[in-house]
Amino acid sequence: MSDSASKPRPQFRNISVPQILSYRLPLAGKTSILHRISGALLFLCLPLVIVPLFALSVTSAETYAGIQAWVSNPLCKLVLLALIWGYLHHFCAGIRYLVLDLHIGMDKHSAQKSAGIVLGVSLALTVVFGLKLFGVW
Repeated sequence: MSDSASKPRPQFRNISVPQILSYRLPLAGKTSILHRISGALLFLCLPLVIVPLFALSVTSAETYAGIQAWVSNPLCKLVLLALIWGYLHHFCAGIRYLVLDLHIGMDKHSAQKSAGIVLGVSLALTVVFGLKLFGVW
């Protein structure tokens, strides 16, 4: 029996919230977590928000006008902006993961760079669509 096999394995118990919050993930890890969050957001909002709004918008011109009036509410616009971010981030990160599945950009530097590009592009697109949503142009 070797010396390392006889040593007891360390046990980590009672990890507190400040310890968890002080842990620093690399950018690729944060992008991965945001990809999961955006996917869950889209999955949960699909039957509750997206499909009903679409169904009402194609029913008649009157219901479409009613949706336009409802969407003019700033709180509704914030919800739609969150959904826009969720879609754009999930789309951009999904393309990144498809490229990673092709074994392109697997080294640490390239993975960090592509994670930064995903965050930058998805946030920039969200700003552009948000400006359009809030009527800046």
